[in-house]
Amino acid sequence: MPRLVDEIRFFPAYKQHICISNSAREVLVNIYQLPKRNVHVIVNGVDQTKFVYSPETGARFREKHGVPVGNETVIVMGVSGRLVRDKGHPLLYEAFALIAKTHPQVYLLVAGSGPWGKRYAALGEHVRVLGSLEPEELSGFYNALDVFVNPTLRPQGLDLTIIEAMQCGKPVVAPNYPSIVGTVVVDERFGYTFSPNVRSLVETLDSVVRDGSRVLEMKGKACKDYALSMFTAKQMASAYERFFMCMTNERFCRYPLPIDS
Repeated sequence: MPRLVDEIRFFPAYKQHICISNSAREVLVNIYQLPKRNVHVIVNGVDQTKFVYSPETGARFREKHGVPVGNETVIVMGVSGRLVRDKGHPLLYEAFALIAKTHPQVYLLVAGSGPWGKRYAALGEHVRVLGSLEPEELSGFYNALDVFVNPTLRPQGLDLTIIEAMQCGKPVVAPNYPSIVGTVVVDERFGYTFSPNVRSLVETLDSVVRDGSRVLEMKGKACKDYALSMFTAKQMASAYERFFMCMTNERFCRYPLPIDS
């Protein structure tokens, strides 16, 4: 309760507010009762020159780590980030262990470090625990996948790993939190959503495998187009620039301006 009271006092102390998802804006407007005109959404963006669609890079990454290349029956899933509990690794660990029993053609690439790394490694030869990757390796990692999985247990703003994977042309599997389904995975063209529990994730991963590589590739292309239209670093920087111009001169608050064409 004291924390909530502090937040209620904190937000009105500032006239303008920036949110990174539509759901965060709804919280400020509907719960904290801030004026709509003072709450703005500027979504996160990532460098579109670093995260690019490249099947050749993905094939080299697979070969390097002993994952089959050119076999359409093989489905490669991937997860990245800190391998800790609140990132949802207990869910993915148990769900993948079950899926691997019914679908032996499935592989899992795990990029990151943390206590769950050893547990993943114990799942067998179809799991590759890669450790922490250098920034220049991440694009190859994403391109090596058929689908990217983000099993986080913690609702958050707008996870950059999802956007990075989408820019590399990969569909995503993510929890159905408001920030995700309201801004990123807005419909089934871009991937799959699940309730944050093992049973729901197993059912979702089963759907992924049954859809197969061709359907996943089609979804991935839709992801790439959507991400490049919404989540680039250049667009994010332009939006912040426009916001600060608007704060200093209201004539820049009108949209569109001639300079926007």
